[in-house]
Amino acid sequence: MTEQGKQFLSNDQIQSALEVVRAYLTAPKNPDGRTPMEVQTERDEHRARLIEHELKPLLNDYLSGRSNLNEFKVKVDGVNKRNEFWGFKGVKGQMFFNMVVNIADDSIKCDQEIKAAIKVPANEDIASSQIKTFFNYVSRIGEQHLDSGGTKAGRPKPGSVPFFLSYFWQIQERDVWPVFYTNSVNVMTDMNLWLPTGEAAADYLTYKRIHEELGRVFTQETGKHFGLYMVEHVFWFKGGNPSGGNKPVAVFGNAHVEILKSPAIPTESTNRVAPEAMTRLPESYVPPIIAALPRMARNEAALRDLAKASGISLERAFEKSINAAFTVLGYETKLLGQGQGRVPDGQALSVDDYYAILWDAKVRSDRYNMGTDDRAVKEYITTQSRELKKRRGLRNIYYLIVSSEFADDYDDAIRSLKMETDVNEVCLVEADALIAMVEARMRSPREVSLGPDGLQRLFSVSGVLSADAVRENLV
Repeated sequence: MTEQGKQFLSNDQIQSALEVVRAYLTAPKNPDGRTPMEVQTERDEHRARLIEHELKPLLNDYLSGRSNLNEFKVKVDGVNKRNEFWGFKGVKGQMFFNMVVNIADDSIKCDQEIKAAIKVPANEDIASSQIKTFFNYVSRIGEQHLDSGGTKAGRPKPGSVPFFLSYFWQIQERDVWPVFYTNSVNVMTDMNLWLPTGEAAADYLTYKRIHEELGRVFTQETGKHFGLYMVEHVFWFKGGNPSGGNKPVAVFGNAHVEILKSPAIPTESTNRVAPEAMTRLPESYVPPIIAALPRMARNEAALRDLAKASGISLERAFEKSINAAFTVLGYETKLLGQGQGRVPDGQALSVDDYYAILWDAKVRSDRYNMGTDDRAVKEYITTQSRELKKRRGLRNIYYLIVSSEFADDYDDAIRSLKMETDVNEVCLVEADALIAMVEARMRSPREVSLGPDGLQRLFSVSGVLSADAVRENLV
């Protein structure tokens, strides 16, 4: 039996996967009236049109020599900024692409290596060879970059190679080569379907074959055709679904079920779950004190009552949970706010990366609306940022507001803050986005840094930061 025809999954693993696909197919409608499957079907139609009308011609022009490397890189970036269907604008896609081109000391060699790597392979053996060759090239220029005095943050990570190449391979043959998504790898690992070895080429081929096997199993079980896109959607559904559809609620045990039904303010006692009370092993990497953030942000009545019974306001509990999130992420944190005069609610510093975050927490049942005339906010941002730059030698200051959702008319307020204070950017962070950061950081601390190749990248653009955007950029 060939590797392609080999059965990789046991019957128990197949049954576990089938439970998820059934949940995906029977999931209730989203607020917009569409089911997750309807949402993804529409996205797939957009992706197919985009491939045929823009991406494939763009790629063919580059591979045939009708456009050069820099033109190709810029145009790919533009397409993915306008059409966020693959997560390519994240650290393993466009940012990786930029780093490879920027640090290569021989542009002709770089062009040759990229052309050879992104051309669709004729078979799996050639795919393995292309991944290994490009992986070695990226490793080599990365070491040369460090030897010449470059920073670690500016070095492309070889671990990004499978995602980068499979994105271009799928453009050329979208029914053959699955994109190597971090989310899919994580879900497959969490479900005990597969444990990556760390060897890029071998891992990608195993990933591909499991996708193919699940496609066959899902098709046979449901009577619906499951190609690579459909299998990918099942993994997004299980792992978080960045397109906004519903997803299964992870059940961690009876105590956690009660928290989900009537969420309590996390305390030492609610963090403890007796082993005999658990019905499933935990899956989430997010501690309960942080997992409660979205419900706190929405000002849910049950949470407000529980906060009152615990002798704390919901607003202060929300601030403490946000501070806990930044602490878990690895920042040097300080909770400010109550009793300390006109100051932000907290600060988080990444001294090694020369930046600080000043943040405020806003509990709102409806969308938070930024004001343009809050002089107190501008004054304390100016005071705090200047002091941090002077005493801690920080180069960049980011101002964050954390809430449930945000009203759309924030442009003037952001522009005013950036003109009249020392902050570099103003980010409106949805509570779900903060949880997505913690999940990504705790799951892969070596891959998700606090610096410009990681979390700092999220704060480098003003505006609303959603959980989808976090996953898109940290894919």
